[in-house]
Amino acid sequence: MEVILLERVEKLGQIGDVVTVKNGFARNYLLPNKKALRANEANKKVFEANRAKIEADNVSKRSEAEKASGGIEGKTVVLIRQASNTGQLYGSVSARDLAEALVEDGVKVAKSQIAIKAPIKTIGMHEVKVVLHPEVSVTVKANVARSPEEAELQAQGVDVMASMFERDEAGFTEEYDPNAEPGATAEVAADEGAEEAAIDGQDA
Repeated sequence: MEVILLERVEKLGQIGDVVTVKNGFARNYLLPNKKALRANEANKKVFEANRAKIEADNVSKRSEAEKASGGIEGKTVVLIRQASNTGQLYGSVSARDLAEALVEDGVKVAKSQIAIKAPIKTIGMHEVKVVLHPEVSVTVKANVARSPEEAELQAQGVDVMASMFERDEAGFTEEYDPNAEPGATAEVAADEGAEEAAIDGQDA
């Protein structure tokens, strides 16, 4: 389907461009969100008649977004979630969760402005793109952790999952027994020692 863009659309074009898109993308996204018009003769005339106003409105909204971006760029929000020992969340962090966390932190954003390809499913520091305007976007960080203490460590640059893995590995280290036979465990060596003592006692 051919459409006329009413605003800049990433990887498609700028205001006024006539582009060909898949029917589903036009019907489900571009048209209902007023990002484009069907490129028929009537709509082309309507667009040209209103082009100056559309472009002026876009400049105004872009200016507002640029002002707002200064207080959002680089901001970090903390989300406490339950997760397994491997760092996999019992659930996920969605665009709605991120938008709500930002709003609680004093940032006015809508769920639709959070640009994540898929919900976050692991603990850690995650970079998230926030689209304030088709031509203005910022990056914020989502600090997803199992506790405020863990979030604080991650904020300081500690890789919680890596340090946890190292602790688990250390837990499997066997204590060295100098009296044990090569390849034998301390338990086996202790049993053998007890048997030898009993035999010595019988000989006596």
